Order: sequence, then structure tokens, then C-alpha cells
Amino acid sequence: MRRVHAFGDDALGDLDAVGLSDAIRAGWVGRADAVEAAIARAEAVNPALNGLVYKAFEQARKTAAANPSTGFFSGVPTFLKDNVDVAGQPTMRGADAWTPFDAAADGEFTQLYLATGLTPLGKTQMSEFGFNAAAEHARLGAVRNPWDTDYTAAASSSGSAAFVAAGVVPMAHANDGGGSIRIPAACNGIVGLKPSRGRLPLDAELRRMPVGIVANGVLTRSVRDTAAFYREVERIWRNPKLAPIGDVTAPGRQRLRIAVATQSIRRECSPELRELTLKTAGLLEELGHRVEHLDQHPIPDSLVDDFILYWGFLAMAQVRSGRRAFGDSFDRSKLDALTLGLARHASRHLYRLPRTIMRLRGMRRRSAEFYRTYDALLTPTLADPTPQVGYLAPTDYQQVMDRLMDWVTFTPLQNVTGDPAISLPLARSADGMPVGMMLAADLGQEALLLELAYELEAARPWARIQDAG
Repeated sequence: MRRVHAFGDDALGDLDAVGLSDAIRAGWVGRADAVEAAIARAEAVNPALNGLVYKAFEQARKTAAANPSTGFFSGVPTFLKDNVDVAGQPTMRGADAWTPFDAAADGEFTQLYLATGLTPLGKTQMSEFGFNAAAEHARLGAVRNPWDTDYTAAASSSGSAAFVAAGVVPMAHANDGGGSIRIPAACNGIVGLKPSRGRLPLDAELRRMPVGIVANGVLTRSVRDTAAFYREVERIWRNPKLAPIGDVTAPGRQRLRIAVATQSIRRECSPELRELTLKTAGLLEELGHRVEHLDQHPIPDSLVDDFILYWGFLAMAQVRSGRRAFGDSFDRSKLDALTLGLARHASRHLYRLPRTIMRLRGMRRRSAEFYRTYDALLTPTLADPTPQVGYLAPTDYQQVMDRLMDWVTFTPLQNVTGDPAISLPLARSADGMPVGMMLAADLGQEALLLELAYELEAARPWARIQDAG
């Protein structure tokens, strides 16, 4: 395996974000030292991983020296994904179709993210507009998996995931419109929680979507980092329509009713993934939870076609509004085959869109009914192990769509319902790659998922890239 990581005997060491913030507050690690170590790590592994799309190293050094923040994560280095605005940095959304220009101000989510004290080092590479489950650009190249660089780092948040898994930073921004927090968490052996709809703010364009499938979040290496991030942002900004998460620091005492499904609407997952999922279900039973196996994932037959059409509608909006959004330099011919194919699909089936949106909005009611019986749902995060680089290259629309719908068959449901879901790296495939297990719960129940994640992390600690065999 061509494994690449940056862990070493420097200011960052093996520390997660909570550990590093504790060390900085105690004076054991300087903010400038932490930033310099992260910059050195990024420069060491980026030639192999290709996760970096914009460097803001000098600004990070100035921020660390000025020490302007009193947030909990003050001085902890991080990256943001290249689809949120950061003042003075371009926002290219994974595309090459217009001339870059710097954002005038931080977006709404960026303001909240940085208010926790995190120090941004730049932006990470993503797939074009976030539509593909792998970032593979004709010009920029593919983002590669640090566990084995022959494999994809996966999904639109792949750059952030690769850097967290490889030890460049302990926490990075990600967002999820079809699985792009959970998918790269599964493939890179880290933790990825897609929060409830409305849990964290969205920038203006995403707030206008008729079905709010996108959620911001983070990728981390430990459950406590994820829990601490949501605790800290909740102290700054909270949606009163959702139950508070609070300060989750340990497993819960309540024994839960957990449904298990390895069959989605599209297909049964691979035999290997099914076996690994059933082992996780067995662990939950050993821990005292009541587990019930479902014959099929609770998804209506219409969801796949509806989700593809809605995805296509979003692609069509990007293509048709390109000049207005990105300036006169916008050139649609420079977009990849997946974006253009999705836009064409939506144009041909636009008459179906109103009923599609109505059905997608109705999924929240179906989900609420399901969670009147169960507290949580366990599935594999993905239907097959991580593919190699090139498998999801967006060069042929129909081929990549067929492959996407086969592989990414479990995660889109929670984007439609708005429910939270977390991917945990509880397993490994026969070829040694991380495998994620996904737990979902009812709207607003992130605390329940975090408590369950703490319990599973303690019972089955996951492999670390720096010492995994």
C-alpha cells in the first residue's frame, strides 16, 4: 500500500483538535508553532495527496502571531472547503470555468466557523460544484487517499478529508449535499457527522434552495473533536427550532432500538460490506442495544429518480446563471461532463420538477414516522469498498452516473429528510482500506448519535494511519 501521512514529532504530534487546544491554552504549544507545523505537513504530503487548492499560509502566520481569537479552538490550524467564501480568497467551487476573483467578505458559515478560534491555512480541493463523489479534475488532477494513493479520497470534501486523515490538521470544514461529509469520512478512516437541516447556517445561495439538501460540518479524527465543535458553535449560534446538542462528552446510558439495513432501494451492498455491517450490529447487541434487521432500507422507490432530477436542477441553475454569478469570463464549455450531463437531464425533464420537489419535501414525514419505532438506523456508509482513482472520473456522464448511483446508495436519504447521520471508521476492508459504518437518527438528535459514537469508539477503537498495519 502507498500510505502517506504527516504525523511526526512536531508541535502537532498525534493530538486531536481538543488535545491541541488544551496544549495551546496550557502554554505547552505556541499558536505560531502549531501553524508552522501544519504548513510543513501540508507541503510534505500535498504532492502525493493533491488536496490543496489555495494557500493562505502567510495570512495564517499573521493570524497566529496576532492571536486575535479567544475561541475554544484558538490557534488550532484548519482548512475550509472551496465552496464557502473566505475574505481575500477565491471561491472556485471545484470548477475551472471562470477567472478567479477574491471574496470581499467571509460568508455566514465561515464567520461562525472561525469564531471558534480556528486558524485557516487555505482551501481544499473539491469536485466540480460538489456533484461528484470524487474530486478528479482534468487540470488539477485527482485528490488521493492517504491510506493508499492509488485510491480516491472520495466525495466533494475529499481534500479536507485527506488532510485530516493524513495528520495535516486535526479538523477541517466539509459540507454534504448527498454524502460529502460521510463518504470521505468512510473512505479516509475519520469521523464525519452530517448535522440536521438548519443546525448550522448556510450561505445565501444555499438558503434559497427549494429542498435544503446541503449541510455544513467538519471532518475530524475523534468523536470528542466533533462533539466539541458542535458544542462551541452552539454557544455562538443556535437554531431555536432544533433541540440543543449541548456538551456531549461520554456514551449515553439509554439502551436504544436500532434498525439495521444492508439493502438499499438500489441494491444489496457487497458481501464484504454486509458482513462488516452485521459485525457492527453484533457489537451494538453486545453493548445492550436492541437491534432489528430490516429486509430493505426504508426508502420509497421514487427517491433515486427524484434525487437525480433535483441534482440536475441544481446543475442547470449553475450552468444557466454562470455569467451572472461568476462574471463575464464564465465559459460553460470548461465544465465537466457530469455537471453538463446533469443540466441536460434537468432540462429534458423540467416538467417533472414540481412533483419531484413535493415528494422530496414529503420524505421528512416518512422519516419521522420511521423514528417513532426506532431510535437509530445502522447501514454501511457506502455499498462497496473505496474505488481506485479514475473509477469516478467525470468524463462520460452516463458511466459516472451509473457508478455513482451504485456506490452512493445509502447517504442521500438524510440530505432529503434533513436528519442527522454520522459515519464512523469502525471497519477495514480485505485490502486494508478504512470502511465506514453510518448511524442516522431523527431530526435534531445529534446528541444521541454522538453518545452512541462515543460508545462505539471506546468498544472498537479505529485504526490510525500512523500505526495501522
